[in-house]
Amino acid sequence: MAHAAHHPTALSVNLNKVALVRNTRHLGIPSVTRAATLCLEAGARGITVHPRPDERHIRSHDVFDLAELMQDWPDREYNIEGNPFHNLMDVAREVRARGLPLHQLTFVPDSEGQFTSDHGWSFPQDADRLQPVIAQAQALGARVSLFMDPEPGQMAAARAVGADRVELYTEPYAAAWHTPDRGQQLERYRSAAQAALEAGLGVNAGHDLNRENLTEFLRTVPGVAEVSIGHALIADALELGYAATVTDYNRCVAEAFR
Repeated sequence: MAHAAHHPTALSVNLNKVALVRNTRHLGIPSVTRAATLCLEAGARGITVHPRPDERHIRSHDVFDLAELMQDWPDREYNIEGNPFHNLMDVAREVRARGLPLHQLTFVPDSEGQFTSDHGWSFPQDADRLQPVIAQAQALGARVSLFMDPEPGQMAAARAVGADRVELYTEPYAAAWHTPDRGQQLERYRSAAQAALEAGLGVNAGHDLNRENLTEFLRTVPGVAEVSIGHALIADALELGYAATVTDYNRCVAEAFR
């Protein structure tokens, strides 16, 4: 995706929480595709979904409805994340079988009933089983990003199994924001991103990033191509609306590069 006219870091909006609210009733509102449209119109550079096997938020039809919608936004990216050993690869194959866009698959090592993603892949333990599914995903035409803890020593191993990018799991940084550990955490992420870039990987980031902590993260951590933000962004949108929220997150991104 070309970024020439945009900020160096792309904002991808994770819509899981919109689906979670919708699923509490049978009325189809709030609409996930309407949310995506409003976010894209406001300048979001991508849409992210994480369809879990229990469909507690994003459901299979959402994945396909959004893929159809993304056909109308050829300069934006569609990122589907999940565990490649659960339902993710079947979903991805069906998206491609329908001839729909799929730009990136983010592999996350969560268990089926997990509350939220809370750790990355580990090497060498996960190498042998990841390598074939990475190849399968790339054969579908998708870029593969591995959800990783900020461990510089793990980055070359992620590249060695064929990953195109890593998504740095940022909850430890977010949790340290109001503590004396903030600087130390930032240094961990800076080092990990540098190691990833040196290994030939692209760098994404996500989990608990928000309007308060995003700018400093991007100012310090080199080469972040994409941030995927869901919970905080949707919470802000409940108060501000989608358009104003996406505009302000893009402002936070732009501030980092001034």
